[in-house]
Amino acid sequence: MDLGIAGRTALVLGGTRGLGFACARALAEAGVRVILNGRDAQQGETAAHSLPDACFIAGDIGDEAQRAALIDAVSRIGEPSILVTNAGGPPAAPFEETALAAWRSSHETNVLGPLEVVRAFLPAMRAQRFGRILNITSFVVKELYPNMALSNSLRVGLTGAMGSLAREVAPHGITVNGLLPGLMDTGALQRVIADRMRRLALDEEAVREEMARSIPMQRLGTAEDFGALCAFLASVHASYITGQNICVDGGLTRNVI
Repeated sequence: MDLGIAGRTALVLGGTRGLGFACARALAEAGVRVILNGRDAQQGETAAHSLPDACFIAGDIGDEAQRAALIDAVSRIGEPSILVTNAGGPPAAPFEETALAAWRSSHETNVLGPLEVVRAFLPAMRAQRFGRILNITSFVVKELYPNMALSNSLRVGLTGAMGSLAREVAPHGITVNGLLPGLMDTGALQRVIADRMRRLALDEEAVREEMARSIPMQRLGTAEDFGALCAFLASVHASYITGQNICVDGGLTRNVI
């Protein structure tokens, strides 16, 4: 299927590995010019070189100065009409073990960072009367998960702000949607696995098996399960889909809607 977005420019935050890179690769396969962002310069350059038309800009969106520098650098390359927000999941821990400093730094990275980047590129999307904003969050937006107070709170907060934005910019040809990964076998999940190993005194294999059994499809998700949906929602065929939060979780989330 021709997605109708060849020649457009996309910025993928946290796009050098895992789910972010899966989105970047799917967009590149659709003919999109991709700007990758991440904190690891070596990984970023390697990821960019593996795609047909991509470049890498280093920067931590959780740092205000680096965020501003990233926005400036991207603007010099070309205003993106497709923006994928993605940030490392907040660390897993029981509520009582979550320090104030963790709340502050995670809020900066997972809420303020994406919001400020989106705000910077909205005017260009309005001018083009085309924009696709895709937020990689988590299935916890629909079903809260224990020992993840940070993620449960901050993912929902970002979703609320983006849901409001979706209704405001819809008349300008801009869509805003959330992609909600479940238990995906990426680096972010590895941190959750490590926390569970520590708390339950289990080895990694036992934790992974327990997680897989909790999923109707009986397996952890992969990055390959994820990217195609991102590319479709960025396409011209998804122009009437906005304000939605779509789970990619193998049936894990027990929600009615």
